[in-house]
Amino acid sequence: VCTLILFVFPALIVRVEAKLGIVQFTFPFQKIISAILFVLISSVGISGAITMAKIGRGTPLPLDSASKLVISGIYSFVRNPMAISGIGQGLAVGLFLGSPFVLLYALMGGAIWQMIFRQLEEEDLLERFGADYENFRQNVRCWIPHLRKFKG
Repeated sequence: VCTLILFVFPALIVRVEAKLGIVQFTFPFQKIISAILFVLISSVGISGAITMAKIGRGTPLPLDSASKLVISGIYSFVRNPMAISGIGQGLAVGLFLGSPFVLLYALMGGAIWQMIFRQLEEEDLLERFGADYENFRQNVRCWIPHLRKFKG
């Protein structure tokens, strides 16, 4: 799925841009900067996935969701590190390709997650973890990391 979202779809988008005559943008050190950003933002998602597996004993997938509320590691700074990572990866790919539509595609993915999937996820977490999740949700922001660690 990751390959499809981060590489196949962007490649198709770039082909459509070319057919429409939309010029890709460039800037000095574009490929290097984009690659570094991709690796850095990927580390956020990897950290979240490892913490989810080790502490929560599960994955972000509904069929294998965490059996324990995860509020440590990267989650003690921001509630949705894997969503942030996915959107950031999409933006890094868009920068690498110099594609305005791939950047828009990545931002649209974030908007869809915010408007649809976030509510579903939060309802599920509230149902499963109750007051502990509500306390976490009130003290840790969804998108913008805190500089101080949440201690729960």
